[in-house]
Amino acid sequence: MNNQIPDSTLCNLTQLGLIRITGRDSVDFLQGQFTNDISELTEGECQLNGCCNPKGHLLANGWLFRRGDEILLQLPSATLPALLKRLSMFVFRSEVKLADASDELVRIGLVGRDTAAQLNSILPNLPTVPQQVTQAGDLTIIQLPGVVPRFEIIGPEPSIEKIRLQLAEITTPTDSSFWALQDIRAGIPTIYPATVEAFIPQMVNMQLLNGISFTKGCYCGQEIVARTQHRGTLKRRMYLAHIDGNQKPSAGDALFSHSAEHGKPAGTVVDAQPVPEGGFDALVMVQIPCFEADDIHLKDASGEKLSFRDLPYSFAAG
Repeated sequence: MNNQIPDSTLCNLTQLGLIRITGRDSVDFLQGQFTNDISELTEGECQLNGCCNPKGHLLANGWLFRRGDEILLQLPSATLPALLKRLSMFVFRSEVKLADASDELVRIGLVGRDTAAQLNSILPNLPTVPQQVTQAGDLTIIQLPGVVPRFEIIGPEPSIEKIRLQLAEITTPTDSSFWALQDIRAGIPTIYPATVEAFIPQMVNMQLLNGISFTKGCYCGQEIVARTQHRGTLKRRMYLAHIDGNQKPSAGDALFSHSAEHGKPAGTVVDAQPVPEGGFDALVMVQIPCFEADDIHLKDASGEKLSFRDLPYSFAAG
C-alpha cells in the first residue's frame, strides 16, 4: 500500500458530532445500550462502542471518552440525531441527561509521520499510544489507531483556533475524506445512515477491535451478538479492499460475485474514500466463501473487481 501521506496534515472534523452524557446514572445507562463495558472506561482512554437494535444489528458506532465529569460519544453527524432520539427514549427515570454537544466543542485532526513531534512543541501531555486520552487545559487530546500517527484535539472554539493557527504554518490542510481514509486503513468501520441495521458487530470486526465485551452482561441486542460469537456461525467478515475507477463507491453499495448463491449480493460497502495514488480504498463486508474465491465486484458481477489488502489486525483473535 502506497500511503503517500505528507509529513503532517491538518483536518477539520466537522463531519463528526458529539453526544454528551451526564448525570449520576450515566455509566449504568450506557452499559445497557452499548456493546463495550462502560464501567471500564477511564479518563485516560477512549473506547470503541456500538449501539444495536434488539436483533443485534448496529444502529451506530463510535468512540466514547471522558472529559471532566462528562462522557462524550463521537460518531458521524449524519447518524447523531436518530441515535440521540433513540437513546432519549430509554432514559426513563434515570439521572441521565443527553445533549448534542457538536456546536460547543470543535474537533480537528492531525495525521502524519511528524505529527507527534509538532504537537509536542505546542501542547504538553501528549498521548503516546493509540486510544490514550490526555487533557491540556480545556483541550482533550486523543491518539487514534492508524497506519501512521494521528491525533484528535477537542475543545472550545477559542482554544482550538489558537492551536489551529499554530499548526497551519507547519501542516498541510486536507479534507474530511482523508481522515475517513485513515479509519479505513486502520480497519475501523463507520456506520452511516445507508448502513444502519445492516451489520451485526462481528460482521464489521468490532470484536477484533476490542469494541465488544462478552462478559459485561445484558445490553440491547446482546443475546444475538453473544450467540454469534459462541456458536461460531459468522459467515461474513469485513475486509480491506482497493477499487479502481473514477466513480466513488458509497456506503451501502452492493457487491456481487459469481460464487454467490442465486445472484444475490455477496456483500456491502462499509465505507470507501479516494486515495492519493488513484482509485478508492474501502472496507467491505463480504461472504467468506466469495472472498476466498477472489471474485468480488462493485454493484454487479461485471463491475469493477475488488483487490484485497491486509488489515492491520488478524482474524485469529476473534
